Amino acid sequence: MRLLACLLACTAIALPAVTLPAAAQQQPNAAPAQAPSRTFTGSDLFGLSIAADPQISPDGRTIVYVRRTGDIMTDRMQSSLWLIDVASGRQTPFATSGSSPRWSPDGTRIAYVAGDGDRSQLFVRWLGNGASARVTSLPGDPNSLSWSPDGTRLAYIATVAGEPAKLGKAPAKPEGAKWAEPLEVIDRVTYRNDGPGYRKPGYDHLFVVGADGGAAQQLTFGNFDDGGPLSWSDDGRTILFSAIRGPDAERQVMNSDVIAVDANSGAMRTLTSRDGPDAAPRYSSDGSKVAWIGFDDKRRAYTNAELYVGDANAAAPRSLTASLDRSIEDAQWAGDGRSLYASYDDKGQRKLARIGMDGRMTTMADNLAGGGLDRPYTGGDFSISRSGTIAYTGGDASAPADVWVTSGGKARRLTNLNQVLTASKALAPVRKVAVTAADGRPIDAWLATPPGWQPGTRVPLILEIHGGPHSAYGPTFATDVQLYAAGGYAVLWTNPRGSTSYGAEFANLIDKNYPSQDYDDLMAAVDATIAEGVADPNNLFVTGGSGGGVLTSWIVGKTNRFKAAATQKPVINWISEALTMDNTLFTSRYWFSKLPWEDPMSYWNRSPLSLVGNVKTPTLVVVGSEDYRTPVSESEQYYAALQIANVPTALVKVPGASHGGFTSRPSQSAAKASAILAWFDRYRNAAPVNTGATPAN
Repeated sequence: MRLLACLLACTAIALPAVTLPAAAQQQPNAAPAQAPSRTFTGSDLFGLSIAADPQISPDGRTIVYVRRTGDIMTDRMQSSLWLIDVASGRQTPFATSGSSPRWSPDGTRIAYVAGDGDRSQLFVRWLGNGASARVTSLPGDPNSLSWSPDGTRLAYIATVAGEPAKLGKAPAKPEGAKWAEPLEVIDRVTYRNDGPGYRKPGYDHLFVVGADGGAAQQLTFGNFDDGGPLSWSDDGRTILFSAIRGPDAERQVMNSDVIAVDANSGAMRTLTSRDGPDAAPRYSSDGSKVAWIGFDDKRRAYTNAELYVGDANAAAPRSLTASLDRSIEDAQWAGDGRSLYASYDDKGQRKLARIGMDGRMTTMADNLAGGGLDRPYTGGDFSISRSGTIAYTGGDASAPADVWVTSGGKARRLTNLNQVLTASKALAPVRKVAVTAADGRPIDAWLATPPGWQPGTRVPLILEIHGGPHSAYGPTFATDVQLYAAGGYAVLWTNPRGSTSYGAEFANLIDKNYPSQDYDDLMAAVDATIAEGVADPNNLFVTGGSGGGVLTSWIVGKTNRFKAAATQKPVINWISEALTMDNTLFTSRYWFSKLPWEDPMSYWNRSPLSLVGNVKTPTLVVVGSEDYRTPVSESEQYYAALQIANVPTALVKVPGASHGGFTSRPSQSAAKASAILAWFDRYRNAAPVNTGATPAN
């Protein structure tokens, strides 16, 4: 335990290696300390950059995007803004810090969010002369920026502070006395959120401010959280947003509506009313139609989000993607208002398609990527010019996401942010593995082999399991995969039943039955890598986070075939999770048929804690100290149970880390992977096995 804690808290952060001239690199007697390492290491996380939120100008000639880069001095991913000339690919810096850039309708200005003191504020920069101005004051931290059609105003969402709940009254404090902090009274159903932590009094509301500055006008009020994206009507009189409002709003989980607010008076009209989420509304360019994303809520674990279109009041809605059997992630109108562009995940890969009003689809790009760095989740952002040129973040398993552009069916990569680093490192190659589940279903899986791996040599295997469980991995870059492979392990990741991007039926195979046969799919994937001659069957390891942590703990309760395991931020006891997670209404409503006290055995029978008596596998438990999604108490329960059962274990906490921000600090991301590798190395058979076999392609 003490060794692993030190690995997490005491890992030194090395400065990036200095690349020597070619002649010096070739000297056989050069001191090893002076030679650059081609092994991908934890310190390399500080040298990575990833592109996000590319926004193309209305005329399609210029892109502004967010570049997130590791900063070794602050141990954070810092966001800066850059411009790209689409024709030449030439880049120029725009802002040393900032996010959420948005072009004015005439393309002469860019609004963006940047820090100013203790809060973030809204800024506008004029491209003609480079001048910039802050256009908001308190309340700060604006998001969901949207320009009015005439470019004179900006709408945004910001938090309005409220008064804390009170109960009783403390005695009067004498002047100068040092007393304890006052009582904290909690009376909301959802009183904390993963990431922000315990909720401060207040709600998110919609504001409008002049693009040249001045006092902002608050348009929405009440004890409700209003959300973006925001969309203006063509005449600038109305703004669309989405929210859960009404007398029972706090007890609704996914029942948001599309709402129209008058941009001057604040008068509101609710445009949708079904039981289910309606969100991300957008007016067409001529204001005659509204598009949004939503579905009818049937209380299933998973439902495809569909793209709907109605008239200017969202009336007479119809789904354009009912036959797609994939979930829409984002949708934006084409400049002519006759079609939409929408992104969705398909078999572990995010795609972008143009969708006509008749529902016909044309694929525009199939290599969208982006989001996180540590694990190979699907992702990607896009935007469209008036002429139909598309800017998006894309890539593959060789590097983090870059900015791409496509027009007329031809895609071009405009940035190569990690070219120097990736060229200097021996990275693990990634390929797809054919897997067939026990019931005959095909299961997508990918395998990374250690750099320099020789076919015919069996190596230790790490099974890496995604969270969710309704999410998807794909063939994208991941630092955890590269660090594990650099440690001499093959790494396998897969999309077992329950994963998204394979249709609603596949995702709902675990509806009210999770974990279940997803375990069998994971074992089939492991068996496939053994059959290929890559994985050493006597050197198997397993890890995963969140839903992957659930399955890791479930696996070691079902089988002893793994030498060691590392369960990250797991759910161990569904009853305690349902009552302590940040959205306490969710679990019992969507993943179970009854409340915990109505049917406790259903919760217990699907809890990994119920299997702890079977566990013999040395199991590491890893969690963020401020995780409110799968709270720390879940991990501590499992650690205590394993200790009581005399199973080799250790508990690693990532200080200050939330569930979603588990690996947001580069040093902690590197140290967490190092701790897992150290745990696996402790139980690993060192000698590789040469079988002489040739693996399947």
